[in-house]
Amino acid sequence: MLAKPLTLSAPGKAILHGEHAVVHGKAALAVALNLRTFLQIRPSNNGKVLIYFPNIGTSLNWETVRLRTLLTVFSDGLDESKSPSPEQMDALKEFAGITTELSATESLGTLAFLYLYLSISAKYGQIPSVEIVVWSELPTGAGLGSSAAYSVCLAAALLTACGAIGCPVEEEKSVVRWPEEELELINRWAFRGEQVIHGKPSGVDNSVATWGGVLRFQSGKITSLRRVPTLRILLTNTKVSRSTKILVAGVKDKILKFPAIMNPVLASMDAISHECESVLEAMAESPSQEYYPVLEVHLDVAVYMILRKRKADKNLKSLHKAKQCAGLKRFVI
Repeated sequence: MLAKPLTLSAPGKAILHGEHAVVHGKAALAVALNLRTFLQIRPSNNGKVLIYFPNIGTSLNWETVRLRTLLTVFSDGLDESKSPSPEQMDALKEFAGITTELSATESLGTLAFLYLYLSISAKYGQIPSVEIVVWSELPTGAGLGSSAAYSVCLAAALLTACGAIGCPVEEEKSVVRWPEEELELINRWAFRGEQVIHGKPSGVDNSVATWGGVLRFQSGKITSLRRVPTLRILLTNTKVSRSTKILVAGVKDKILKFPAIMNPVLASMDAISHECESVLEAMAESPSQEYYPVLEVHLDVAVYMILRKRKADKNLKSLHKAKQCAGLKRFVI
């Protein structure tokens, strides 16, 4: 149980290879970034649950009595093994008073919080009155896993508050993490939060936010790459916000309409992921400059495939051309 304030964080992610293909059972390589989302949770005795988002200037609070009433309605259908249902989402929207006037970020963040709060309460016991503050270094809608980092932080904080997992804080250490079995539980609940936000996520974002490092993700199976080189990756934010849900749906539509064309593209992206994994492992064993041109070719081909799978993306194409003209490498040593 939570006896004192706890501050935790989760990293964003970049997918080196397998963007979109991972949703369709292909391999993806993803790396954790040194940009993070932070959450502080503290016990309270005012009979309310409060969550504050300073990045977007939003503060929400509900009386625990009202939440408990809603909990009785949902107690039979909220579990980490079950996906959120449309009926549950409609009920939560009505409860929170979510309208089209609210921003997508605020609305989805509220729904994810309420769903996880009620789900975890239903399974592990009522969470006491708490105050939560969430802030982030990650831009939203930029493909860097901001929603997954948020979901992981929420799941870890709420599971700790209700006693489902231990509080890993040790006085002699400034940074600690949960044991493996508890990380797995956090990841499962975070995936439900991602479903609330994105509909049908692959699970790769929340896995990277939970474990960090470099992961291979395929069909729900997570493999951590233990020996990889340290890479400096140039990230460019176009400032054009995009919805993962819409992008994934668009790719799926193309696959259904043109399977003979799109399935080989997915297979090629899968092959690139595995090839890149082999190169990264070889680099860790025997560092050499000769590997970087190989990685660049992998990324050039992957970008070409992503551009073909999406509708015309002028910003992405412009950045790709600028990189070629300037002779920039995506990996800088």
